Amino acid sequence: MSATEFTVDDLKRILREGAGADEGVDLDGDILDTDFDSLGYESLALLETGSRIERELGVTLDDDALVDARTPRALIEVVNGALVPSGIA
Repeated sequence: MSATEFTVDDLKRILREGAGADEGVDLDGDILDTDFDSLGYESLALLETGSRIERELGVTLDDDALVDARTPRALIEVVNGALVPSGIA
């Protein structure tokens, strides 16, 4: 995984490792704008996913931002925002 950008492939891997994948959901499809609920991931699974991301990347993610990120695209944006080095605008 790139230390400067968190990608949808990174997220898919972490989702599968942490919470598994619902048999009826194809994570390999275009999921960027699909609600996590529709993908079979409830808030507890997302908090676990956030914890795994924090450990792997050495960042701190706001729990409210994790809960508010309703789609993979939104979560990726939250993570990439945390990866921006401090002091750079």
